[in-house]
Amino acid sequence: MDSKRISSSSQQQVRLRTKRTKREWRPLEDRSCTDLPWFLLFTLFCVGMGSICGFTVVTGGAARLVFGYDSYGNTCGRRNERIEGVKLSGLDHTDRKFVFFLDPCNIDLVQRKIKSMALCVSLCPTEELKTYQDLRRFAMINGSELCSYELPAHDYPAQTERFSRCPKLPVPRSKPLPVFNRCTPVDVSCYAKFAEAVVTFVGDSSVLHRLIAGVAASKEIIIGLCVLALALSMILMVIIRYISAVLVWILTSLVVLGSLAGTSVLWWLYIDYRLYGNDTSSKVLKDLKEEPKEELRDSGQALLVYAASATVFTIILLLLMLFMRKRVALTIALFHVAGKVFIHLPLLTLQPFVTFLALLLFWIYWILVLLFLGTTGNPEQNEETGLTEFRLTGSLQYLTWYHAVGLVWISEFILACQQMTVAGAVVTYYFTRDKNRLPVTPILSSVLRLVRYHLGTVAKGSFIITLVKIPRLILMYIHNQLKGRENVCARCLLKSCICCLWCLEKCLNYLNQNAYAATAINSTSFCTSARDAFVILVENALRVATINAVGDFVLFLGKVLIMTCTAFAGVLLLNYQRDYAEWLLPLIIVCLFSFLVAHCFLSIFEIVVDVLFLCFAIDTKYNDGTPGKEFFMDKALMEFVESSRRLERSGGRGRSRVKEAPSEGAEMKPMAPGTSSA
Repeated sequence: MDSKRISSSSQQQVRLRTKRTKREWRPLEDRSCTDLPWFLLFTLFCVGMGSICGFTVVTGGAARLVFGYDSYGNTCGRRNERIEGVKLSGLDHTDRKFVFFLDPCNIDLVQRKIKSMALCVSLCPTEELKTYQDLRRFAMINGSELCSYELPAHDYPAQTERFSRCPKLPVPRSKPLPVFNRCTPVDVSCYAKFAEAVVTFVGDSSVLHRLIAGVAASKEIIIGLCVLALALSMILMVIIRYISAVLVWILTSLVVLGSLAGTSVLWWLYIDYRLYGNDTSSKVLKDLKEEPKEELRDSGQALLVYAASATVFTIILLLLMLFMRKRVALTIALFHVAGKVFIHLPLLTLQPFVTFLALLLFWIYWILVLLFLGTTGNPEQNEETGLTEFRLTGSLQYLTWYHAVGLVWISEFILACQQMTVAGAVVTYYFTRDKNRLPVTPILSSVLRLVRYHLGTVAKGSFIITLVKIPRLILMYIHNQLKGRENVCARCLLKSCICCLWCLEKCLNYLNQNAYAATAINSTSFCTSARDAFVILVENALRVATINAVGDFVLFLGKVLIMTCTAFAGVLLLNYQRDYAEWLLPLIIVCLFSFLVAHCFLSIFEIVVDVLFLCFAIDTKYNDGTPGKEFFMDKALMEFVESSRRLERSGGRGRSRVKEAPSEGAEMKPMAPGTSSA
C-alpha cells in the first residue's frame, strides 16, 4: 500500500511539473508579479535619487543655485552664517536679492563658467555706467553698491582698490534673469567671444546674423512644417500596409538589378582589357622597364578578382532571394497586419508623445539636481582667484556618479515601459479572435498590467542595458579626452571595444523587447521570458533576418520619404525668401526635426511588427488549424500560411512521384544499416 501511494504521489508530482513547464502561450487572465526583488531594488535606487535631491536642498545647494551666492559664500536674499576662514562671510543679504558680476564677459570656455567676482546687490544697473562717479551716484540714489562690500560707496573714485574690487568700466545695462536672479547684460555683444567659440563654422559674423534672422522670420513656417511631419508620420503608419508590398519588391528589384549591372560592367572591363589592352600595351611596353609591365599585369588580375568576387556575390544574392522570397512575403503580411493594429488601437500613436514627455520631465529634473550638486558641498577658496566655491569632497563625490548612473538606468526604464506597453496591447490584439470583443482601451489595460505586475521585469531588463551602455559611454569619453595623444594601437583598441559594446547593446535591446512580449503573454519572469523568446527566434532565424533586413530598410525609406516631403514643402513655402542663407538654416532644422519625428513614430511601428512576428511564430508552432488548435492569426497571415502549405504539398507530391517511378520494375526498400550505394 505504501509503495502504491509513493508511486501515485510521484506520478502526480511529475504531472504537476510538466504542467508547470508547459507554456500555454496566450494572454493569461490570472497574473502574478514578476521579478519582485528587482522592483524593490529599483524602488530603493529611485529613493536614493530622491535623497540626493533632498540632500542638496537641506545643505543649501538648491538655494544657492536659485537665489545665487557671492564670491564670499553668502546666499543672496538671505541671512547667512559665517564661514570659518572666509572674510566678509556671514552677511545679512535680505535686501540684496540679485547676483551681480564685476566682469560678466570674463567667461572660462573650458570650465564653462564666469570667472569674475560676484556680489549680491539690491538692484541691477538700469543704465550704462561709464565712470566711477556714475557708480557712486547709482549707489547713493538706489542704495545698490556695485563694488566690493568693504569699499564705502561715497568714496568709490578715490579708492586705490577700485580697479580690482569694482566692476569693469563701462558697466552695461542689465536685467535680472527670471527665477535665477542673475544680472545679465541687455546687450549680449560682450558674449561674442563665447559665441565665436561655439559657432566655429561661421567665418563671417554677418552670415550668422542672417541665418538667425532667417530662423526668426520663418518661425511660423518652421512650426507648420513640423506639424506637417507629425501628420505625415501618423498617416504613414496607417497606409504603410498598402504600400509595403510595392516598397519591398522595388527594393528587391533594385538590389538584384544593381548587383547584376555591377557584375556585368566588371566582366566587360576585364574582357575589354584582354582583347584590346594587350595589343595596345605590347606596343607601348617595348621601351618600358619591367615594373610597368608588372603593374599592368596586376591591374588585369585585379579586374579578374573583382569580377569573380562580384559574380560570387550576385549568385549568393540571387539564391538568397530565391529561397527567402516566401519570407519576404511574410514581411509584407506583417506590415499589413501592423497597419490594422493601428486602426484598432489608435492610441498607439500617442506612445511617442507620452514617452517623450516622461523623458523630458525626468531629464529636466536630472539637470536641476545636477546643477544643485554643483553648488553643494564644503566652501573652499580658489587659490588663483581667491573666490569661494562649493565642492563635494570625500565620499560625497560619489553622489555625482550615482546621479549619472540614474540618468542611464531610469531613461532606459522609461523606454522599456513603452516597449512593454506596446507589446501588451499588441499581444491582446493578436490573441483575441473576435476583434469586436477587444477591451475598450487595450493600451490603458496594458499600462495597468505593467504597473501592477511587471515593473520588476522592466527594471531588470533596463538594468542589463545600463550595464552595457555605461562602459561604452566611459570608453567614448576616454577616447575623446585622448584624441590626438594616443597611439594607433590604443585608438584601434578603444574603437573596437566601443563597437563591440554597441553591437552587444543592440542585440540585448532586441532580445529584451521580445522578452517583454513573452512576459506580456505568459506572465513569466524576465530570464524565463528571454529564454523562451530566444528559442522561438532561433527556430525562425531566417525569418528574423529577413524581417529585420527588409523591414528596417522599408521603415528607413519611410523616414526618408517623410523628410523629403517636408523638405519639399519647406522649399515651396520658403521660396519667397530669395536669399539662400536666410532659408538654409530653417530648412535644415525642419529636415532634422521631421526625420526625428518619423523615427519616433516608425520605431513604434517596428516594435509592433516585431511583437506580431513573435506571436505569429508561437501561433504556428503550437497550433495547426485543426479543431481545438485553431490559429489566432489575422486573415493576411492565414493566407501566407496556406500558400506556404500549398507550396510544400506541391513539392512533396513532386518528390513522391520521383520516389514512385522505379516501382514498376522493383519494390523500393529501406536501406539496410551499414550498406551504401555504389
